[in-house]
Amino acid sequence: MTRPFQAPRSAYGPGHRGLDLAAVERTPVLAVEGGVVTHSGWVAGRGTVTVTHADGLRSTYEPLDPVVAPGAVVVTGEVLGTLAVRAGPGHCGDRSCLHLGARRDASYLDPYPLLTGGRLALLPLGR
Repeated sequence: MTRPFQAPRSAYGPGHRGLDLAAVERTPVLAVEGGVVTHSGWVAGRGTVTVTHADGLRSTYEPLDPVVAPGAVVVTGEVLGTLAVRAGPGHCGDRSCLHLGARRDASYLDPYPLLTGGRLALLPLGR
């Protein structure tokens, strides 16, 4: 991970609404969980894909060259597209990365605990 989630203080305030994961251009990008593709296309000049999962959570992936279409049903691990080739510095500066987001209704969530199965914490060893 090259940049963690940073919740905004308000709906339109600054923050980082997802995780940036270092990756090589043209790497296949896989669905983190099964669901229905509810968006596949271009937003602000970047290819993006959104998958809506059975519990209503939406995962978003960018920048991609998508290979799935809206309405497609995907399973966990299915290829959604490939990490786009950068034309110059992008979201992660001079390196390539995948931006992975998570949203429930209008709220952005930290994808990290969703990927790891919960919050991570260091606990003391027994005495």
